Amino acid sequence: MHTKFNIIGIFTLVFAMFIWASSFIALKSAIGDIGPFSVIFLRMLIASACFLYFIKSFLKYTFTKEDLKYILLLALFEPCLYFIFEAKALQNTTASQAGMITSMMPLITAMGAGFFLKEFISKQLIFGSSIAVIGAVWLSLEATTTASAPNPFLGNSLEFCAMICGAGYTIVARYLTEKFSALFITALQSFIGAIFFFPFFIYEYNTLEMVFSTEAMLWIAYLGVVVTLGGYGLYNYSLTKIEASQASVFINLIPVFTLVFAVIILKERLTFVELLASAIILTGVAISQIRYKKKK
Repeated sequence: MHTKFNIIGIFTLVFAMFIWASSFIALKSAIGDIGPFSVIFLRMLIASACFLYFIKSFLKYTFTKEDLKYILLLALFEPCLYFIFEAKALQNTTASQAGMITSMMPLITAMGAGFFLKEFISKQLIFGSSIAVIGAVWLSLEATTTASAPNPFLGNSLEFCAMICGAGYTIVARYLTEKFSALFITALQSFIGAIFFFPFFIYEYNTLEMVFSTEAMLWIAYLGVVVTLGGYGLYNYSLTKIEASQASVFINLIPVFTLVFAVIILKERLTFVELLASAIILTGVAISQIRYKKKK
């Protein structure tokens, strides 16, 4: 039985969101010197190396055909498709705006649960989602084009696609955590991700002019060890304590944390109109998450 209020689950979720928010800064910084998919590959490779220590404990698990289907689906959603979209997104938009788009993931998760799992979709969810989408489109259209964000509308659209993948990942991970440990699921993601992105790395290495600077490699190491091992490990562990629909709400902390990081580390600034559009997104999300008690 999962309790509605689980202090350990909430603490691990908040900390995971803090770590994930920092990943936008790390990824944005690293892809300045190294190809976007090469950064993802090296990140997954480092994370995989960390998990080699736990190989013996992983051998205890057995798989059914159903399990393998869900594992492959999980990996397809994230890291494979998710990071393809996010890596290209951060080449075209700012870290703060990409972080703001992540606030829409709970809405997408709820809509997906309603469509695929036939869960009830409330009027306030539809209303809140509509407001959030309007805010996201406005934020993208009003975004200022800069050297580090040459096409914000495209970047934000790709980040939105990444959120669709993230929603699918959350639903599938919730099923898998009933049978497998959070550590094992995170390791699988890293191993499959390293294999999947290896051809991308080979292509970029031979076609792009990359600089393996100390700063870029330190950011990649941070992504591989802290974000992948720590962030996903904490998130997958929290799913053993809290329902997926509840956990997805905590994604709303990412844009707040990301904005703070972007201002402090990357010196990014949102204009008044962009801040207003961001506020509309968060308002729409808040409305969508309102729970009304049903009368028997």
